[in-house]
Amino acid sequence: MEHGVAAAVLCIVAGGVAAQVLAARLRVPAIVLLLGLGFLVGPVLGLLHPSEAFGPNLRPLIGLAVAVVVFEGGLALDFRELRAAGGGVLRLTAIALPINFVLGTLAAHLIGGMLWGPAAVFGAILVVTGPTVILPLLRHARLERRSASFLKWEAIVNDPVGAILTAIVIEILVGSGHRSGGEAVTDLALHLAEGAGAAAVLGVGSAFLVAWAFRRDLVPETLKTPLLLALAFVAYAVPNLLMHEAGLIGATVFGIALANLHVSGIAELRRFKEALVVLLVSCLFVVLTADLDLAVLGKLSLPILALTAATLFVVRPAAIWLATWRSDLTWRERLFVGWIGPRGIVAAAVAGLAGPRLSEAGYAGGDLIQPTVFAVIVATVFAHGFSLGPLARRLGLSVAADAERLAIVGASPWSSDLAVTLHKAGVPVLLIDTYPGALRAARSAGVPTLQAELLSRHAEEGLADQPPDYLLAATRDELYNALVCTRLGPELGRERVYQLAPSADHLLHAETGVSRDLRGKVLADGGLDFETLAERYGAGWRFSMAPAGAADVAATPCLLVIRPDGRLDFPSPEHELGAPEQGDRLVLLAAPRRGARPETDARSNADAATG
Repeated sequence: MEHGVAAAVLCIVAGGVAAQVLAARLRVPAIVLLLGLGFLVGPVLGLLHPSEAFGPNLRPLIGLAVAVVVFEGGLALDFRELRAAGGGVLRLTAIALPINFVLGTLAAHLIGGMLWGPAAVFGAILVVTGPTVILPLLRHARLERRSASFLKWEAIVNDPVGAILTAIVIEILVGSGHRSGGEAVTDLALHLAEGAGAAAVLGVGSAFLVAWAFRRDLVPETLKTPLLLALAFVAYAVPNLLMHEAGLIGATVFGIALANLHVSGIAELRRFKEALVVLLVSCLFVVLTADLDLAVLGKLSLPILALTAATLFVVRPAAIWLATWRSDLTWRERLFVGWIGPRGIVAAAVAGLAGPRLSEAGYAGGDLIQPTVFAVIVATVFAHGFSLGPLARRLGLSVAADAERLAIVGASPWSSDLAVTLHKAGVPVLLIDTYPGALRAARSAGVPTLQAELLSRHAEEGLADQPPDYLLAATRDELYNALVCTRLGPELGRERVYQLAPSADHLLHAETGVSRDLRGKVLADGGLDFETLAERYGAGWRFSMAPAGAADVAATPCLLVIRPDGRLDFPSPEHELGAPEQGDRLVLLAAPRRGARPETDARSNADAATG
């Protein structure tokens, strides 16, 4: 038994992480590979049987993992986002959900051939869109902020509400048979109030407790993350004792309340939880898919497939269009949100419990709920996972660029010239500075700019609209450059943040210099510090583009290599770049031709760089 559990954990964790890494390399939605892996090692090869390996502990473990996922999702919900998307979010959570429930129930009865009881359970399960799927897809596809907010808020808020709705429908069908109508309604209302009330109180109370303790330095740094996870488990487990699935409300409310109390240090702790959630989501999808029984899949029939198609192409689009009628959503946003609605872990877990319970209660068709929900999950994950990015680009709702985007921090005369050169070469570039005058030259040349302090909330919102793939910190202040790289390194990747060479070589010393963990990679050959670049620019040096293999390229400083597919590579003394290949373009800092005179603005502004 012990070896069986260890082998199952090894297979789930290692396989899930391997699928995530492979998906990142192939640039495909990881959920697709996770579903395929689970189906392969479970029903097909029979290597993994989670129900046998974990026994009755499987469902509680899945519940705790989902609690962490929805808690982390709640941390991503900032009420300040509602200023731009508030009306749409309200319609998607308060209006679209009951419409989805009604239309889903009708479709299950009229198309799937289910009795009204199982049809209502099916309709309740599928009102959720699932943060376990939406959030990874949003990380993979770069949507503009408003559209991403619609999908994110709908998924995280509707997830626990859909689970509660399913529990209520099952309670009405199964648990109310021996009571009169009035008594059953009263008991159900009290039951719902107890569960939801306890969840809300625990969630909000836990958030204020954390804020109070953290701000008074009552919790050591090493215990902050364990404390948050423990409180998330409490907010999930206690309400579940009062009402089935009410714990999802508690965990979600805890995350939302904590995010909007703006406690210092939560953003740093959240990075660990994001990594934990990636691991948990990987394991959950492998487990639930591997646990499927081929006998269940054998119940798939033409009516079920027709119901699946109706759910994708009729039920959700119609519900979204009705809910957002005469709203501030554009037709493009309504079309996009109406199509994108993948189902995830909560739908699968609830279906696995609801189907057997209805069958035990004597409802014909209860055994069809699990295969039908699974069919919808697979269909939506594949259809929406692969179409989200292309559809967003087609509708103009994507901020992803055709090539990798570079953000340059610090608008000095030479960095502005670099940004203009890259912009003319078709490289997406964003120039950032706090002073509007420093951005004027680049803005007049058509270069996208952002006037903001990069470490501010305003800059975070601006970067969300034009997310960079690489960053170059190019201010005069060397330590500020290191701070910027340290701040954005965890989000962009520590190998994707660069800064100018420091003026003093000892700052790069392995023992006495600034730690590599607290700065970015050094750009170019290590000899191009800010003063050197400003001096050369004032002397008439200019940035230019040259194909790989052009004459005199080897003798000219190269700051960037643009690959034919749009990828960017930066020369640095801290890694090997390799020789440029045919089709590559080089960004060079070329000396003035003999007899040429520096431009007037370069002479007057060479030292006007910002810090």
